[in-house]
Amino acid sequence: MPSTDTLLAFFLLALVLGFTPGPDNLFVLVQSAAHGRRAGLSVVLGLCIGLIGHTLAVALGLAAVLAATPLALDAIRLLGALYLLWLAWQAFKAPVDEAADPVGTAVPGRRLVLRGVLMNLGNPKIVLFFLALLPQFADPDGAAVAIQVLWLGGTFIVATLVSFGTIAWLAAMFSRRLRRSVAARRWLNRLSAGVFAALAARLAWITP
Repeated sequence: MPSTDTLLAFFLLALVLGFTPGPDNLFVLVQSAAHGRRAGLSVVLGLCIGLIGHTLAVALGLAAVLAATPLALDAIRLLGALYLLWLAWQAFKAPVDEAADPVGTAVPGRRLVLRGVLMNLGNPKIVLFFLALLPQFADPDGAAVAIQVLWLGGTFIVATLVSFGTIAWLAAMFSRRLRRSVAARRWLNRLSAGVFAALAARLAWITP
Protein backbone atom coordinates (compact mmCIF):
# COMPACT_ATOMS: atom_id res chain seq x y z
CA MET A 1 0.00 0.00 0.00
CA PRO A 2 1.35 3.49 -0.85
CA SER A 3 1.99 5.82 2.07
CA THR A 4 -0.82 8.00 3.41
CA ASP A 5 0.96 11.12 2.15
CA THR A 6 1.22 9.63 -1.33
CA LEU A 7 -2.45 8.66 -1.40
CA LEU A 8 -3.51 12.09 -0.16
CA ALA A 9 -1.39 13.88 -2.76
CA PHE A 10 -2.72 11.57 -5.47
CA PHE A 11 -6.31 12.09 -4.29
CA LEU A 12 -5.92 15.89 -4.51
CA LEU A 13 -4.39 15.59 -7.99
CA ALA A 14 -7.23 13.33 -9.14
CA LEU A 15 -9.77 15.76 -7.66
CA VAL A 16 -8.29 18.63 -9.65
CA LEU A 17 -8.28 16.50 -12.81
CA GLY A 18 -11.92 15.57 -12.16
CA PHE A 19 -12.99 19.21 -12.16
CA THR A 20 -10.80 20.13 -15.13
CA PRO A 21 -12.97 20.36 -18.29
CA GLY A 22 -12.69 17.21 -20.34
CA PRO A 23 -14.78 14.68 -22.31
CA ASP A 24 -15.95 12.64 -19.31
CA ASN A 25 -17.11 15.43 -17.03
CA LEU A 26 -18.67 17.21 -20.02
CA PHE A 27 -20.53 13.97 -20.70
CA VAL A 28 -21.74 13.94 -17.08
CA LEU A 29 -22.78 17.59 -17.23
CA VAL A 30 -24.87 17.13 -20.39
CA GLN A 31 -26.54 13.95 -19.19
CA SER A 32 -27.38 15.53 -15.83
CA ALA A 33 -28.74 18.69 -17.40
CA ALA A 34 -30.89 16.72 -19.83
CA HIS A 35 -32.10 13.85 -17.65
CA GLY A 36 -31.78 15.03 -14.06
CA ARG A 37 -29.64 14.30 -11.00
CA ARG A 38 -30.36 10.57 -10.70
CA ALA A 39 -29.51 10.03 -14.36
CA GLY A 40 -26.29 12.00 -14.02
CA LEU A 41 -25.20 10.02 -10.97
CA SER A 42 -25.98 6.79 -12.84
CA VAL A 43 -23.63 7.91 -15.60
CA VAL A 44 -20.97 8.77 -12.99
CA LEU A 45 -21.30 5.25 -11.56
CA GLY A 46 -20.83 3.79 -15.03
CA LEU A 47 -17.75 5.90 -15.69
CA CYS A 48 -16.23 4.76 -12.39
CA ILE A 49 -16.92 1.11 -13.24
CA GLY A 50 -15.01 1.75 -16.45
CA LEU A 51 -12.12 3.15 -14.41
CA ILE A 52 -12.02 -0.12 -12.46
CA GLY A 53 -11.41 -1.86 -15.79
CA HIS A 54 -8.59 0.52 -16.69
CA THR A 55 -7.01 0.12 -13.23
CA LEU A 56 -7.04 -3.67 -13.52
CA ALA A 57 -5.57 -3.43 -17.02
CA VAL A 58 -2.60 -1.43 -15.69
CA ALA A 59 -2.14 -3.61 -12.59
CA LEU A 60 -2.20 -6.84 -14.61
CA GLY A 61 0.06 -5.54 -17.37
CA LEU A 62 -2.67 -5.63 -20.02
CA ALA A 63 -2.45 -1.88 -20.59
CA ALA A 64 1.20 -2.15 -21.61
CA VAL A 65 0.31 -4.86 -24.12
CA LEU A 66 -2.54 -2.72 -25.46
CA ALA A 67 -0.29 0.34 -25.72
CA ALA A 68 2.07 -1.69 -27.89
CA THR A 69 -0.76 -2.74 -30.25
CA PRO A 70 -1.81 0.28 -32.33
CA LEU A 71 -4.40 -1.74 -34.26
CA ALA A 72 -6.23 -2.67 -31.05
CA LEU A 73 -6.14 0.95 -29.86
CA ASP A 74 -7.57 2.12 -33.18
CA ALA A 75 -10.33 -0.48 -33.05
CA ILE A 76 -11.38 0.54 -29.53
CA ARG A 77 -11.19 4.22 -30.46
CA LEU A 78 -13.38 3.85 -33.56
CA LEU A 79 -15.94 1.67 -31.77
CA GLY A 80 -16.14 4.30 -29.04
CA ALA A 81 -16.64 7.04 -31.63
CA LEU A 82 -19.42 5.07 -33.34
CA TYR A 83 -21.16 4.58 -30.00
CA LEU A 84 -21.02 8.32 -29.31
CA LEU A 85 -22.46 9.04 -32.76
CA TRP A 86 -25.31 6.66 -31.98
CA LEU A 87 -25.96 8.55 -28.73
CA ALA A 88 -25.92 11.82 -30.71
CA TRP A 89 -28.56 10.46 -33.08
CA GLN A 90 -30.70 9.20 -30.20
CA ALA A 91 -30.60 12.62 -28.53
CA PHE A 92 -31.28 14.47 -31.78
CA LYS A 93 -34.37 12.45 -32.73
CA ALA A 94 -35.84 12.18 -29.21
CA PRO A 95 -39.45 13.47 -29.31
CA VAL A 96 -40.37 16.43 -27.12
CA ASP A 97 -43.89 17.15 -25.92
CA GLU A 98 -45.74 18.12 -22.76
CA ALA A 99 -46.00 14.53 -21.54
CA ALA A 100 -42.40 13.61 -22.21
CA ASP A 101 -39.48 13.66 -19.85
CA PRO A 102 -36.62 16.16 -20.51
CA VAL A 103 -35.30 14.21 -23.50
CA GLY A 104 -38.48 12.72 -24.84
CA THR A 105 -38.44 9.27 -23.25
CA ALA A 106 -37.25 8.13 -19.85
CA VAL A 107 -33.87 6.40 -19.88
CA PRO A 108 -33.60 3.49 -17.41
CA GLY A 109 -30.89 3.79 -14.78
CA ARG A 110 -29.18 0.59 -15.90
CA ARG A 111 -28.91 1.90 -19.44
CA LEU A 112 -27.34 5.11 -18.17
CA VAL A 113 -24.82 3.15 -16.08
CA LEU A 114 -23.97 1.09 -19.17
CA ARG A 115 -23.68 4.30 -21.17
CA GLY A 116 -21.04 5.53 -18.73
CA VAL A 117 -19.15 2.22 -18.80
CA LEU A 118 -19.04 2.14 -22.59
CA MET A 119 -18.11 5.81 -22.79
CA ASN A 120 -15.13 5.15 -20.49
CA LEU A 121 -13.93 1.82 -21.86
CA GLY A 122 -14.37 3.05 -25.42
CA ASN A 123 -11.69 5.70 -24.92
CA PRO A 124 -8.19 4.17 -25.13
CA LYS A 125 -6.68 7.50 -24.07
CA ILE A 126 -7.79 6.78 -20.50
CA VAL A 127 -5.95 3.48 -20.19
CA LEU A 128 -2.84 5.12 -21.70
CA PHE A 129 -3.21 7.97 -19.22
CA PHE A 130 -3.47 5.50 -16.33
CA LEU A 131 -0.47 3.59 -17.68
CA ALA A 132 1.58 6.80 -17.59
CA LEU A 133 0.22 8.20 -14.32
CA LEU A 134 -0.30 5.42 -11.79
CA PRO A 135 3.22 3.89 -11.82
CA GLN A 136 4.72 7.34 -11.10
CA PHE A 137 3.13 7.26 -7.63
CA ALA A 138 4.11 3.65 -6.90
CA ASP A 139 7.20 3.03 -4.78
CA PRO A 140 9.43 0.49 -6.57
CA ASP A 141 11.03 -0.38 -3.22
CA GLY A 142 7.69 -0.90 -1.48
CA ALA A 143 5.04 -3.58 -1.77
CA ALA A 144 4.19 -5.23 -5.08
CA VAL A 145 3.71 -2.50 -7.67
CA ALA A 146 0.49 -4.13 -8.89
CA ILE A 147 -1.04 -3.82 -5.40
CA GLN A 148 0.03 -0.18 -5.19
CA VAL A 149 -1.54 0.48 -8.60
CA LEU A 150 -4.81 -0.97 -7.33
CA TRP A 151 -4.72 1.36 -4.32
CA LEU A 152 -3.96 4.34 -6.54
CA GLY A 153 -6.68 3.39 -9.01
CA GLY A 154 -9.18 3.07 -6.16
CA THR A 155 -8.15 6.48 -4.86
CA PHE A 156 -8.63 7.98 -8.32
CA ILE A 157 -12.09 6.43 -8.54
CA VAL A 158 -13.12 7.90 -5.17
CA ALA A 159 -11.93 11.34 -6.30
CA THR A 160 -13.85 10.90 -9.55
CA LEU A 161 -17.01 10.02 -7.65
CA VAL A 162 -16.64 13.21 -5.62
CA SER A 163 -15.83 15.55 -8.52
CA PHE A 164 -18.16 14.08 -11.14
CA GLY A 165 -20.90 13.59 -8.55
CA THR A 166 -20.67 17.28 -7.66
CA ILE A 167 -20.89 18.23 -11.35
CA ALA A 168 -23.93 15.98 -11.82
CA TRP A 169 -25.67 17.41 -8.75
CA LEU A 170 -25.08 21.06 -9.69
CA ALA A 171 -25.93 20.60 -13.39
CA ALA A 172 -29.23 18.92 -12.52
CA MET A 173 -30.07 21.57 -9.95
CA PHE A 174 -29.47 24.50 -12.31
CA SER A 175 -31.30 22.84 -15.22
CA ARG A 176 -34.40 21.83 -13.22
CA ARG A 177 -36.45 24.79 -14.39
CA LEU A 178 -35.24 24.40 -17.96
CA ARG A 179 -36.50 20.81 -18.07
CA ARG A 180 -40.04 22.05 -17.35
CA SER A 181 -40.11 23.91 -20.65
CA VAL A 182 -40.75 22.04 -23.91
CA ALA A 183 -38.61 24.56 -25.82
CA ALA A 184 -35.77 24.12 -23.31
CA ARG A 185 -36.07 20.34 -23.57
CA ARG A 186 -35.67 20.60 -27.32
CA TRP A 187 -32.62 22.83 -26.80
CA LEU A 188 -31.13 20.32 -24.35
CA ASN A 189 -31.68 17.54 -26.90
CA ARG A 190 -29.82 19.50 -29.56
CA LEU A 191 -27.06 20.41 -27.12
CA SER A 192 -26.67 16.77 -26.09
CA ALA A 193 -26.53 15.66 -29.72
CA GLY A 194 -23.91 18.29 -30.51
CA VAL A 195 -21.75 17.35 -27.54
CA PHE A 196 -21.90 13.63 -28.35
CA ALA A 197 -21.03 14.31 -32.00
CA ALA A 198 -18.11 16.55 -30.99
CA LEU A 199 -16.79 13.91 -28.57
CA ALA A 200 -17.10 11.27 -31.30
CA ALA A 201 -15.12 13.43 -33.73
CA ARG A 202 -12.47 14.12 -31.10
CA LEU A 203 -12.11 10.43 -30.30
CA ALA A 204 -12.06 9.34 -33.96
CA TRP A 205 -9.54 11.82 -35.31
CA ILE A 206 -7.15 12.48 -32.45
CA THR A 207 -4.55 9.73 -32.18
CA PRO A 208 -4.12 8.36 -28.63
